[in-house]
Amino acid sequence: MSVRTAAKFARRELRGGLRGFRIFLACVILGVAAIAAVGTLRESVRAGLADQGAALLGGDAELELTYRFATEAERGWMEGVALDISEIVDFRSMVLGPDGTRELTQVKAVDGAYPLDGEVEISPDMPLEAALAGAAGLPGAVMQPLLVSRLGIGIGDTFRLGEQEFRLMAELVREPDPSRAGFGLGPRTIVAGTALDGSGLLSPGSLFTSKYRLALPPGTDLAAMERRATEELDGSGFRWNDARNASPRVAEFVTRLGAFLVLVGLSGLAVGGVGISAALRSYLAAKVQVIATLRSLGADQRTIFLTYFLQVGVLAIVGIIGGLILGVGLPVLLGPFIAARLPVPAVFAVYPAPMVEATLYSVLSVLIFTLWPLARAREVRAAALYREAAGARHGWPGTPYVIATLALLGLLLTAAALFSGNLTLTLWTAGGIIGALGALSLAALAVQRVARSLRPRMRSRPALGWALGAIGGPGTTAAPVMLSLGLGLTVLAAVGQIDGNLRRAIAGDLPERAPSFFFVDLQKDQMPWFLDRLENDPGVSRIDHAPMLRGIISRINDRPAREVAPGHWVVEGDRAISYAETLPARTTLTAGEWWGTDYTGQPQLSFAAEEAAEMGIGLGDEITLNILGRDITAPITSLREVDFSSVGMGFVMLMNPSALVGAPHTFIATVYADSQDTEEAILREVTDRYPNVTAINVRDALMRVIDLLASLASATSWGASVTLLTGFLVLIGAAAADARARTYEAAILKTLGAARAQILASIALRAILLGTAAGGVALAAGIGGGWAVSHFVMETPFTVIWPSALAIVAGGIAVTLIAGLVFALRPLRARPARILRARE
Repeated sequence: MSVRTAAKFARRELRGGLRGFRIFLACVILGVAAIAAVGTLRESVRAGLADQGAALLGGDAELELTYRFATEAERGWMEGVALDISEIVDFRSMVLGPDGTRELTQVKAVDGAYPLDGEVEISPDMPLEAALAGAAGLPGAVMQPLLVSRLGIGIGDTFRLGEQEFRLMAELVREPDPSRAGFGLGPRTIVAGTALDGSGLLSPGSLFTSKYRLALPPGTDLAAMERRATEELDGSGFRWNDARNASPRVAEFVTRLGAFLVLVGLSGLAVGGVGISAALRSYLAAKVQVIATLRSLGADQRTIFLTYFLQVGVLAIVGIIGGLILGVGLPVLLGPFIAARLPVPAVFAVYPAPMVEATLYSVLSVLIFTLWPLARAREVRAAALYREAAGARHGWPGTPYVIATLALLGLLLTAAALFSGNLTLTLWTAGGIIGALGALSLAALAVQRVARSLRPRMRSRPALGWALGAIGGPGTTAAPVMLSLGLGLTVLAAVGQIDGNLRRAIAGDLPERAPSFFFVDLQKDQMPWFLDRLENDPGVSRIDHAPMLRGIISRINDRPAREVAPGHWVVEGDRAISYAETLPARTTLTAGEWWGTDYTGQPQLSFAAEEAAEMGIGLGDEITLNILGRDITAPITSLREVDFSSVGMGFVMLMNPSALVGAPHTFIATVYADSQDTEEAILREVTDRYPNVTAINVRDALMRVIDLLASLASATSWGASVTLLTGFLVLIGAAAADARARTYEAAILKTLGAARAQILASIALRAILLGTAAGGVALAAGIGGGWAVSHFVMETPFTVIWPSALAIVAGGIAVTLIAGLVFALRPLRARPARILRARE
């Protein structure tokens, strides 16, 4: 028979409505909607960054210099290419309130041209220039409300930055370029650059960044301008940014988080696939007589396959369209609400890319999970009209279908790798999903076997015996229940364990090894008093200090550093550099030799061993560092172990002292105090004596990291919740498909004298046992996944977070119990006579 005949049969079958396919459609819609929604949000943020690139950057282009201002030659070059220039200085400092309260703030010192693009919103409303001009003989400043609240001051009150008094003129509501600040440890304060002249905060060697925003002529080719700057300002150590990608770190973060959430969404498609497969098998089982009739009338296997394949295709298209409408429509409708809560601009609209991505994932998933049931349906023989055993055979389908399934799975993984841009993450995610499904399948078989073996021993407990019989007997739904529920719980369990262990490592174990404070911008002549004060304090257990400069690795073996180690954090920005005559305490060389005492030869470099291995460099390789606009090239002569996990002092690069002779620099110190009272006394005395010194409280910084991790865990949990919701729908479908069998079972039990309470207890026990089994397997898989990530990726100690673990098991029990009790009403209300007559 032809495809046209199969299409005619399929159309007639579809006239019967969606009965049997509601769960199928729901699974497709949810899976597509989740991926489309994440993709739409990702594309909306990308579009917002591109649309408002100049405003986010504060100009058309930006040259960034580390710990120095532009030279006259550099300034002259900028004036030659730009219509206007704005100079911004960004640094951290301690702010001192009138009552002695001290807080860390991120200071932005601006000139009269700021901002070149966009507007600064302040309250009360006034021009920024007027606010920074100040009043009553003092320069003005604007602060974020959080900092104003912490200092306990109001509009018109004074505060101090370094040695300069300022008057608070307004609160900072919004700055046009917040994403350019990166990860700040303190709220923002904006002052005029000229007001810092007498503050002592920008002394030679102090840690600050100067940024020069350029307003370029209309139509300027930004790529050509970047090349021109690289050629004509070669050796200056600047970093170039422009409106094409004003916030590269934000854009990269959004892309990576979006890719990760889409991969989490694939677990939802996997669970939905289980539901799709179960729904299709149930539907085809009810159609055995129809298929047998068609076979007796001359329909061949190909026609049977095409008939139901076309039905699945039509319903999948309906589900995909519904999922796209939901997944794209909701973010667009809620766009203003979502955009107001995002830290970056977003332009919510309908974007083709996430729709194509979601559609491709869904089509491949539907094909993977429906191919085998359809292949088995074609095996139904005409004899099934008379004998049930002649229905569809069980076991593996034919070899072509196995090969086709593997090919589709390969296409799905390839698509996921291409869309996410991370092959390793894709393979780990796919391996985790396949492994979890395999473990849950084996667990379902084990549960059925155990239930069958325990059933004869429960004669004195009929309700429990009936529950075990339903789990281990023919027609059991244990497999779809455990697969659908278990995978969602596995993802949530893994997220809970990873998040909990990270929090424990950061907030629990780490502060025991971490210093209390980092003191930065210590001048050389301030070090004697500083060390004397702390070394004679019985509340201080340890002090580490070192000279510090910062520089950029510009070249490795005379090649651009970013070509040699693309994407590595060491070459992505400026790095701390120090020098030492002798090998520092608690430092171990892993290769090479340390330069000797009083060495005054050519520059030499000692590099962190782990980072060197990651970058593919080693002994003898030459590193070119740009420090304060000067290039210094030195070979790597030794490798060291550097433990950054303690949050203590650690430098990727150390040089011999003579290599940095004459370079202005400051000192950094870490202080380990035994009590909070000691910490407060140290902070007060050091910053009172030296207002230019900045103290960074490690505990506060760790809390910022914990908050960030909480946001990431929350986003991942929301993605996993879609998987759990899909699993719940599959669970409902399994319960609905099982309702007829449970009704017949209840009729027999009532006939034999069982009370409704006993039957209800049996149904509840069955749900509890399956939920416990699913939750237990999910917990084991989640703990295993959490351990793997903590051990191999995060490199942190792992401990089972029992509150999260027990919540997973409790969740599995609750979900299965709810679904079981909802569908228990029909068996309990059934009249035995009517049910048994219908089965005669």
